Amino acid sequence: MRSAVLSAAGGPLEIVERAAPEPGPGEILVRVTACGMCFSEVNHLRGHYPFGTFPTVPGHEISGVVAALGEGVHWPAPGTPVGAGWIHGSCGHCDQCVRGDQILCTGAPKRVTGVNTDGGYAEYFTARAGFVTPLPDGLDPVAGAPLMCAGLTAFNGLRHAGAAAGSKVAVLGTGGVGTMALRFAAAMGARVAVVSRSRRAEEEARRFGAEEFVATAERDPAEALRAWGGADVVVNTAPDTATGLAAFGGLRPDGTLLYLGMGAENVSVPPAALVMNRIRVMGVPSGSPHDLRDTLAFAVAHGILPEVAPVALDEAPRVLAAMDEGVHRGRAVIAFP
Repeated sequence: MRSAVLSAAGGPLEIVERAAPEPGPGEILVRVTACGMCFSEVNHLRGHYPFGTFPTVPGHEISGVVAALGEGVHWPAPGTPVGAGWIHGSCGHCDQCVRGDQILCTGAPKRVTGVNTDGGYAEYFTARAGFVTPLPDGLDPVAGAPLMCAGLTAFNGLRHAGAAAGSKVAVLGTGGVGTMALRFAAAMGARVAVVSRSRRAEEEARRFGAEEFVATAERDPAEALRAWGGADVVVNTAPDTATGLAAFGGLRPDGTLLYLGMGAENVSVPPAALVMNRIRVMGVPSGSPHDLRDTLAFAVAHGILPEVAPVALDEAPRVLAAMDEGVHRGRAVIAFP
């Protein structure tokens, strides 16, 4: 089978020929239909994940069709369209796993699709039983691929942070996760402000439901959000910590600063502001299989589908290099014939 492989941190993505895998006990073989190209692949390329390994086939926004079941696996049946995301497996017996929160597993080393186990930049992908989700009827598997991570992360983050009908949500960033957070928050009935460095994405943001747009090149984000009446939830989707901190002062009492994107620097906020205004700072790491099921159902019910640019596997090295350089625009999805 044809695959794209990262052999070392800082090295190029290479197209190679490999033998197609066979599913072992407890495994599901998936013939890949599409795989989104996420900024997490850039982080792995840069060696930012201490749990990352090389060589690795990257990619964790996977849609495909069940091709075969390993020993002891009886569901989903071969031929079923499925999706898979960031979490590849878990211990199954710690408190978090038995509660259905496998993404927070503490009983085994983290197994992350495309980071320390082969992912979806290949014609076939081997999943663990229990960690693929049947796709809802009517979901386009190519356009829907980013829902497996960007969509899941945004949807799950919003609901853990308490976004609801009538609440005010400020989304920092207009990339893949930011756009999903805007669209999901608007569909939940929230009032949404979008904060970005420039006005380049303003027209799109308003088309997707933003009532307010703040360009940080023109206005201080915290001041602008206070003028808006304050935010109940500030969602940082930018790949740095400072963006969230700059908007911290725009939170209402009982508000939440939610980190979905981050940098290596620490979060530092005035403790008096936390105490006196009952504010919290939190993060959400993607989601568990049940969260993906909820995300896909909500997306289909509300007609939310990412706007993507399909690319062939041969184009993936060029696109990933452009993403690393910060010059790629749009949401690329590798589509397999």
